[in-house]
Amino acid sequence: MEASLVLHYSSEQSDRDDRAPGTPVGEVAACSISDPASRFAVPAAGIEPQFELTILMPCLNEARTLPTCIGKAKAFLAHSGVRGEVLVADNGSTDGSQTLAMSCGARVVDVPVRGYGAALIAGIDAAAGRYVIMGDADDSYDFSALAPFVAELRQGSQLVMGNRFRGGILPSAMPPLHRYLGNPVLSFMGRFFFKSKIGDFHCGLRGFERQAILQLGLCCEGMEFASEMVVKASLHGLRVAEVPTVLSPDGRDRPPHLRTWRDGWRHFRFLLLFTPRWLFLYPGVVLALLSLAQLLLAQSHPGNLGRWPVGIHTQLFAGAGMVLGYQTMLFAMGAVLARHCARLNTPHPRERWALRAASGGWLSIGGALATLFGLTMCASLTWQWGRTGFGALDPETAMRQVIPGIALLLMGTQSLLAAIFFAALRSAFDLRQEVMHTDVAVKHVSDDSPQTVDRAQRSKVSG
Repeated sequence: MEASLVLHYSSEQSDRDDRAPGTPVGEVAACSISDPASRFAVPAAGIEPQFELTILMPCLNEARTLPTCIGKAKAFLAHSGVRGEVLVADNGSTDGSQTLAMSCGARVVDVPVRGYGAALIAGIDAAAGRYVIMGDADDSYDFSALAPFVAELRQGSQLVMGNRFRGGILPSAMPPLHRYLGNPVLSFMGRFFFKSKIGDFHCGLRGFERQAILQLGLCCEGMEFASEMVVKASLHGLRVAEVPTVLSPDGRDRPPHLRTWRDGWRHFRFLLLFTPRWLFLYPGVVLALLSLAQLLLAQSHPGNLGRWPVGIHTQLFAGAGMVLGYQTMLFAMGAVLARHCARLNTPHPRERWALRAASGGWLSIGGALATLFGLTMCASLTWQWGRTGFGALDPETAMRQVIPGIALLLMGTQSLLAAIFFAALRSAFDLRQEVMHTDVAVKHVSDDSPQTVDRAQRSKVSG
């Protein structure tokens, strides 16, 4: 149930219409059917895990390669002596992957919500092992070579990442655009923004302590789930290790589910959402302070200041810079607030002031005062102009008063509009959470109590 609650927070779902034609289940005859009852045993809360390890594979129409992956995983468990299970999180396959996985001795959990992350969230929630090692079911990773992951987990690591660049990328295993641009750039951003030492942010083969990952509250349904796990693990201070991993060409007879530009943008967007300080706050503060310094310098030196420009033209640029810098800071507040309302994580200590400013009344008060001062400066100039009979004004004198006044007026109105928008954003998230809780209540009432269902539905409508 924990997984079903968090899955709704993402606004997008991956691969809604990516369905492959059916593949006959009878292609693999070497698989044996195991006890059906054992396939659906899920550890209850507070009970010790049934296994040491769960090998988890997300699946969407992988009948061609799934038996090979399950066979390698079960061989690893048998040869290593690790007590474990193979779990397939099926994301709506239409090629018989579910039946095929069960016939090969794997446990299957059906995940109706589409997306790579949705499948893994449900699979992690259903896993019966203390540790989980997840990997794609396309035979690009060798599930018989998981010993380094298990060793690191047993030594206390809470997240063990595979590194394909250290382990080796076989020919044709990764497109050049991913190998030389996408993965290196996104991994560099992750290391720079989140002070992580991970060299390969998006390796699909990784192991972790199940309870530690559940506590992170992962909720991204798409491919950006891979980034979310690493980012939140870094922010929460989990013990992270890395082991070399070989990436082989996948065994599919169709294009992969991954879409280069769409999913690359989603990873990039996710990283930026978690770094409003670097994307918005720091650039905005620097631009606003430099522009303010130039404006004050020009105001205090109406004449020349050596070779440094202090005329009304540079003052106009400085006013525009103040407005743009302040607007960028407002974007930082909005990003922190949206991330907090979506329960993606706890704000960084350097971002909590932004959350307080976006949630409290100071933004409205400051905006009202700035608007009032700006209007006063502009009205004062209009009054002076009227005293001269609305004749010609000295451009230098007039602009030195108009530019700061207009800048304050724009920043004040931006603050007021931002305060209204932030309030609407908070209300939207609160309403959505109330609707989700009502849906859960309606879903879990007894089928023998139609009056209870009716009351819950009426409560949802009236709310």
